[in-house]
Amino acid sequence: MIFGIRAVLEAMQAGKEIDKILVKKDLQGELARDLFAALKGRDIPVQRVPIERLNRITRKNHQGVVAFIPAVSYQKAEDLVPFLFEQGKNPFVVALDGITDVRNFGAIARTCECAAVDSIIIPATNSVSVNADAVKTSAGALHKLPVCRERSLTDTLRFLKESGFRLIAATEKGDYDYGMADYKGPLCIIMGAEDKGVSYENLALCDEWVKIPMLGSIESLNVSVAAGILIYEAVKQRMSDKL
Repeated sequence: MIFGIRAVLEAMQAGKEIDKILVKKDLQGELARDLFAALKGRDIPVQRVPIERLNRITRKNHQGVVAFIPAVSYQKAEDLVPFLFEQGKNPFVVALDGITDVRNFGAIARTCECAAVDSIIIPATNSVSVNADAVKTSAGALHKLPVCRERSLTDTLRFLKESGFRLIAATEKGDYDYGMADYKGPLCIIMGAEDKGVSYENLALCDEWVKIPMLGSIESLNVSVAAGILIYEAVKQRMSDKL
């Protein structure tokens, strides 16, 4: 992490990637204004927090600002997708809509790496990020698997659709069993948070809505388990397509 207004400003000016910034609620002054001006137009989540939270993070002179550096370098889908096509690949990506638990994120990343998924896509706000806990849970997969962090997940899904990707959402509103969907060709599987699911604006872009049958009394699976089921159904279909 980086703390102190000037240090954070200098890191931004040097092009250093920043995951998120915590700012004291009532932060004021000329340097603070410079910081907020520098943040305009950047995909950096900023949280206003009480001074006590910052003091718990560090006792050093943070001046009301603490910035976190991601454990990996994020990529952009608009750069990665053309590269995948140029490599002659049949691209397969997984998008996470509103998932905030880093352990679930790490577990999904581990499954994605094992299944040779080409990238995970996450939104810049209200979402997980690649931190030490996520990397540890992923068994190092997040050091190998490209992660695209996007300002608007909806715009990115629209870009994928326009690029020829089939969008499949896992949702309890699904029209049919996940095994009936078509996972061949350029593919994006979208997983939502366990409490809210995939947002309606993202569902509206999808080609198929699928569900996993719940045969017991509990209504839903852990999202990392559900992701694993869909990812390996896709692997099965895509491998059979090569035979």
